[in-house]
Amino acid sequence: MTTDVGNGAAPAGSSGRGEPGGDGPGSNGTVRKLDRVVIRFAGDSGDGMQLTGDRFTSEAAAFGNDLATQPNFPAEIRAPQGTLPGVSSFQLHFADYDILTPGDRPDVLVAMNPAALKANIDDLPRGGILIVNTDEFTKRNLVKVGYASDPLEDNSLTEAYQVHKVAMATLTIGALEQTGLGKKDAERAKNMFALGLLSWMYHRPTEGTERFLREKFARKPEIAEANVLAFRAGWNYGETTESFAVTYEVAPAKLNRGTYRQITGNTALAYGIIAAGQQSGLPVVLGTYPITPASDVLHELSKHKNFGVTTLQAEDEIAGIGAALGASYGGALGVTSTSGPGVALKSETIGLAVMTELPLVVVDVQRGGPSTGLPTKTEQADLLQAMFGRNGESPVAIVAPQSPADCFDAALEAARIALVYRTPVLLLSDGAIANGSEPWLIPDLSELPDLTVEFATEPNGPDGAFWPYLRDPETLARPWAVPGTAGLQHRIGGLEKADGSGNISYDPANHDHMVRLRQRKIDGIRVPDVVVDDPSGEARVLVVGWGSSYGPIGAAARRVRKLGMPVAHAHLRHLNPFPANLGDVLARYDRVVVPEMNLGQLALLLRAKYLVDAISYTKVQGLPFKAEELQDVLADVIKGVSE
Repeated sequence: MTTDVGNGAAPAGSSGRGEPGGDGPGSNGTVRKLDRVVIRFAGDSGDGMQLTGDRFTSEAAAFGNDLATQPNFPAEIRAPQGTLPGVSSFQLHFADYDILTPGDRPDVLVAMNPAALKANIDDLPRGGILIVNTDEFTKRNLVKVGYASDPLEDNSLTEAYQVHKVAMATLTIGALEQTGLGKKDAERAKNMFALGLLSWMYHRPTEGTERFLREKFARKPEIAEANVLAFRAGWNYGETTESFAVTYEVAPAKLNRGTYRQITGNTALAYGIIAAGQQSGLPVVLGTYPITPASDVLHELSKHKNFGVTTLQAEDEIAGIGAALGASYGGALGVTSTSGPGVALKSETIGLAVMTELPLVVVDVQRGGPSTGLPTKTEQADLLQAMFGRNGESPVAIVAPQSPADCFDAALEAARIALVYRTPVLLLSDGAIANGSEPWLIPDLSELPDLTVEFATEPNGPDGAFWPYLRDPETLARPWAVPGTAGLQHRIGGLEKADGSGNISYDPANHDHMVRLRQRKIDGIRVPDVVVDDPSGEARVLVVGWGSSYGPIGAAARRVRKLGMPVAHAHLRHLNPFPANLGDVLARYDRVVVPEMNLGQLALLLRAKYLVDAISYTKVQGLPFKAEELQDVLADVIKGVSE
């Protein structure tokens, strides 16, 4: 779905008032205008919370709101029904201004069962709206999650929250009674009832959702119609019940003029890889093996064979990267995608790419570890693995996107470095970025970088032979020769190479020279200077982040500045090599704070390289930082400097 935006106006035809059964939302009550709202849908992993949240997100995007999302789901394919480990949730933050995070806490919690309530109620602030599906609050389900009594029957919830008890399953089954569906099949549509109710509450358009449902279930029109009817029933319930005296409006955001679409990080990565292939004129070969949370990169790229993309699902991680590196040897842009456990398996072939000095993009969508760890939870703990996780001195470039939309540009940058410098590049995304979504301003093709590659076409050696390790004096990149090019026969492989000729060499001095040369090539990669956000110019504290910490750090910095405390923020896209001006930037501030979703890996690197006494703030809960927790950390450091 794309949306044309200009001057903050709502897209044409998107009044926000679909009218399936009345005169429009709020026609019988008060309409309250808000600048932002955070909604969390929570239920059993089989309740369709991800689909529900995604559809609400799509309508918010079509309406022109700025938004950010945070899906959260179990690692098990089908966790035990009604249990705490089986709770799946989807949080959406949408606003009429630019936002940076999916929100710390929901303003509205939709709980489809007792497990969803118990797992999420502590995040709902006092006075928040709680919408509960009462049909699931049976004695058996309450006991499963440790409730001694029904929390809907005492005053514990009503005293703290605006509670709306809705028999969603019963109402959905009643609405679908004439369709002929069995009770069990009809009840499955209760998530669409919840979506309809929330769409009514927040004046969301309805036409797009109904069209989506009919397209999604085109092969089962009876299921499509059931979901549409359930969606309309939820809308009409809100319109006719007296429980909801207030509805809410969030105006479109004033975004930069252009065409936008809602995009997830994994989709943006795939599009960036496709764009890199187009801008370089090279075929793209993805050799990979499915692994959470990176599999969607494979799924998306497999749809785009028309752009010269070949996808290979190999038998294992090692075969996947072997195919990708082989494709690079053959003159293609080789790409492999994985998560932390896969990077461990791919490490030997990454080392081979370092030795052969071939371009290779390795996408690592990080998750909680070690080992299998937390497959569906986010973490930033692969940085040191990316830096040093190979035998020998094996330097590679490292790039990290800061948000879902930024994955497109980060993928292009990773490809640029790989192609220009003939090196593997590790692209460190993470679960929060991969599965989260936000509006993406579709770029003008004329603004994309030129990644054109010149292959070797003739001998370059002093004896009329082809020397594969004669280097470009500026980039130190070796020539790239496509196999089969007449006169360019050369030796390649994992054994140490003689400088220039590429012959196998065991000479100690040559090995020392080649090790330092490969390191110097990575150190010499040209990357943009780091930009510091320091509005007042008076900050004495600098907060440095990388990856998905960008949003929470940025939001926390905004909050701290509103309290009258200046703070500077620098975010690193390039982690190896670091930007050339980073040392000078760090030296300008009295304190440097480094929040990370690991045990202090970037802080360790900054201390080692720049001798800065970085203050490490870490979190490894499988969840992103909250702006409020970082606000407290920054405020304490700023106060300590001021005293």
